[in-house]
Amino acid sequence: MKISVDLTLSPLQDDYEIHVINFIKSLRDSKFTVLENPLSTQIFGEYHELMPFLTGQIHKSFEEQKICVLTMKVVKTDRSDYEPNF
Repeated sequence: MKISVDLTLSPLQDDYEIHVINFIKSLRDSKFTVLENPLSTQIFGEYHELMPFLTGQIHKSFEEQKICVLTMKVVKTDRSDYEPNF
């Protein structure tokens, strides 16, 4: 099953930028389709492949930070080709 995941990583510390950059780079280096905008990052793929990958990357990112919030939305469909029609 294809899924779309919207992620917003919010480190609650002074050096937040490097943690966000490193997290996004780890997503970019994957085999999955990754789209970015100023507020969040989306990643698209097969559920059984994408979710274990994300679990590992989130765990790694959390280990490198003191306090962090990750907001994640998961949609059961591949929305990577979405274009507004209005």
